Amino acid sequence: MMLKLGRLPALIALAASSGLCAQQVGGNALPAGQSETFKLTLNSQLVVEQVVVKDKKGDFVNGLTEKDFTVTEDGAVQTLKFCEHQKFSDTVTPLPPQSADEENITIYKKLTHTQIASEPADGSKYKDRRLIALYFDMTSMPPPDQARALTAAQTFVRTQMTSADMIAIMEFTGGSVTVLQDFTADRNKLLSILETLIVGEGQGSTDSIDDSASADTGAAFGQDDSEFNIFNTDRQLSALQTTAKMLEQMREKKELVYFASNLSLNGVDNMAQLHATIDAAVRAGVSFWPVDARGLVASAPLGDATQASPGNVGMYSGTAAVAAADRFQKSQDTMYSLAADTGGKALFDNNDLTRGIVQAQHAITDYYIVGYYTTNTAQNGKFRRVKITVAAPADANLAYREGYYANKEFAKFTTVDKERQLEDALMLGDPITDLTIAMEIDYFQLNRAEYFVPIMVKIPGRELALAKKFGAEHTLIDFVCEIKDLAGGYTVSNVRDNVDVKLTDATAQQLVMVPIEYDAGFSLLPGRYSMKFLARDDETGRIGTYQTEFTIPNLNKETVRVPISSVVLSSQRVNTRDALYNATRGKKQNENDQKNPLIQEGLKLIPSVTRVFSTAREMNVYLQAYAGGPQADATTPKPASSLIAFVSLYKDGKKAFESAPLVAMPETGSKLGVTPFSFHLSLGSLAAGRYECQISVLDPTGKRVAFWVNPVMLVK
Repeated sequence: MMLKLGRLPALIALAASSGLCAQQVGGNALPAGQSETFKLTLNSQLVVEQVVVKDKKGDFVNGLTEKDFTVTEDGAVQTLKFCEHQKFSDTVTPLPPQSADEENITIYKKLTHTQIASEPADGSKYKDRRLIALYFDMTSMPPPDQARALTAAQTFVRTQMTSADMIAIMEFTGGSVTVLQDFTADRNKLLSILETLIVGEGQGSTDSIDDSASADTGAAFGQDDSEFNIFNTDRQLSALQTTAKMLEQMREKKELVYFASNLSLNGVDNMAQLHATIDAAVRAGVSFWPVDARGLVASAPLGDATQASPGNVGMYSGTAAVAAADRFQKSQDTMYSLAADTGGKALFDNNDLTRGIVQAQHAITDYYIVGYYTTNTAQNGKFRRVKITVAAPADANLAYREGYYANKEFAKFTTVDKERQLEDALMLGDPITDLTIAMEIDYFQLNRAEYFVPIMVKIPGRELALAKKFGAEHTLIDFVCEIKDLAGGYTVSNVRDNVDVKLTDATAQQLVMVPIEYDAGFSLLPGRYSMKFLARDDETGRIGTYQTEFTIPNLNKETVRVPISSVVLSSQRVNTRDALYNATRGKKQNENDQKNPLIQEGLKLIPSVTRVFSTAREMNVYLQAYAGGPQADATTPKPASSLIAFVSLYKDGKKAFESAPLVAMPETGSKLGVTPFSFHLSLGSLAAGRYECQISVLDPTGKRVAFWVNPVMLVK
């Protein structure tokens, strides 16, 4: 899974809305003998809260001032610096409706800004105004959904926009977030922008169920053109995080109406990016209001006419229909989480998409903006709990943001501080997403109890090539990994390691084109685990977080299918002496190498985390089957019986390639009946595109089979 991250600012500016700013105080005197001048740097950490105060009847309480509010942060009383009432009259009515035939729209040039304009110092521009941002995620919506979303936005602007509304228009097409129109109340400007948007823009990134095999569109969010372009969901979430930071400078409430067709996290996506996006929105005072542009969908049990039939036993047993329904549900789950965790509400299964904007519009009623300079100036990234009360009425009901994550400042550390940095970052609830990280987790059975779990980490080389621009001759990459048992909540294994990368001109040039790869290995029991992995570039201080949950199955209990390990797809083998791929040092490394089935004859098979393969190179497939079965005891190996396996590639529901069947016998003396399969496939005759890779394993004696299916992408 991969993480796209924004850069931490060197100096944090005044944060609007629920934002915060870093604070440091320091001075440097000139040497003796020179004029006595001093340089003073002061950054203030302002915390802004929007508070809705209602009495027991549900009516808004008017007339409050800063003297009526009491604010504490982690129990410490704070001094309010301002209190401002944002008022929205109940008599505000929509602007006179316009029809498409009646209006005379001046065609305004679309903006190509990447930032929202700053709020004036006096705060008068957005006084008593609702701030609604219409955000179109073109990468997730097919053309019909894009047309519905744009039509809904036009309908709202024409018929339901009020004089209190200010609307901004933004879009994400896969390359970056573009501000097409800053906040404005000019209806003609808004309609002009909406009517000139191109349906079909941003296509090439299909729905997120195929994220691990999406095409390289040549427009990665914040990255170079590389295999990392395929992580659609991470890019979508990162773009939302960037948008929240844009809106942070306004202290008023902001509602972001997010038009998309799905946003589904799956096995190759980084949960840390979801947390970082939500935390950024909470800090900025932005509420997400997702709108599912698909509307009300009546799905056929085996898929509609746009896709081929599943073509397997699942279409008869009902599992295919269940999987389709589950897939659709998951495509809405992440959108629901974004709304619920930021104070918004998602609109699902409704053909009136305009209703989603109206919901956001009606959610902003009268509220107070209160602000204070926090007495806790530490920039440690930890969560701070805020409590607000009013003197009267005593039974008042208050709605506000009850806490925030402090800013993180990791740029200025001593040697001792740097040692603690990764440990502190590991404990943060607000993930750090400055580096992009992708990872694959596999498992292979060692004995009746233990499984060897190798992990492969990829970081785009361009991320580290930045250090060369600052004149560094090398950079040290630090790694910290922690695995916890989800049932017990305790740590079962961890890794602390580093790799020194030389940054010669030639190496830096190479890093721009290829990723940095790192691996480690663990011995685990069957169960459910969570993993948190951090990488840090010591030269620039940038950190990336990878976070996920995974399950190690108990293959001893598998009686219906042939028990198999993870399937590793690769196009790369490296010498084990290459330090870049050594996860540990000395004796521990040798022990891991002996356990690791991906190491054969001094060469290590490197898993393709992104599942993108060139047709000019061989694709290697490796897996293990276990013929010992659940009846095998600890001392008597089961009589050997051969197993058969083959690899198939399907494109558009039709078989495009199938390897010759490979017959293999269990390893001699193996109590588990370990049967390794290794394929070397030539793909030169296949066209570039997306394929479904299926591995079939057959046990003729036991009359059992096993299937493994995953999407892959072939490129020329």
